[in-house]
Amino acid sequence: MKTYTVKAGGIKREWWVVDAAGQSLGRLATQIATVLRGKNKPIYTPWLDTGDFVIVINADKVTVTGNKLEDKRYYSYSGFPGGLRSVDMATMLKAHPERVLEAAVRGMLPKNKLGRAMFKKLKVYAAPNHPHEAQQPKPFVIGK
Repeated sequence: MKTYTVKAGGIKREWWVVDAAGQSLGRLATQIATVLRGKNKPIYTPWLDTGDFVIVINADKVTVTGNKLEDKRYYSYSGFPGGLRSVDMATMLKAHPERVLEAAVRGMLPKNKLGRAMFKKLKVYAAPNHPHEAQQPKPFVIGK
């Protein structure tokens, strides 16, 4: 008996919409990363991008536990001496709430070309509406 291996042309991608309101950041990010990688499908292949597209709405209403709002910091470095900038999570949630969820999901994807291709299928919006109605996204139930 031969083992079935999916070809790149045989991958059927779906669109999912996730409501992040009231969800815990880390638990939500793991579910999203699983769908982006395609690990929820029986055709999962580690060296191919078999995942689906994920649209996240209400990213500004995501919750965190403990003191992460004050303690967790996001760093950016310009490459120049003295160019290290850091922002705490509370400030980042107010200014750019979609970047908080994007950073959490990016850290759970592979650190190579394949991971960057998977990350491009993630669309995060702070508001409850999105411009992807033409793709007819299905609602994704967290914990499924």
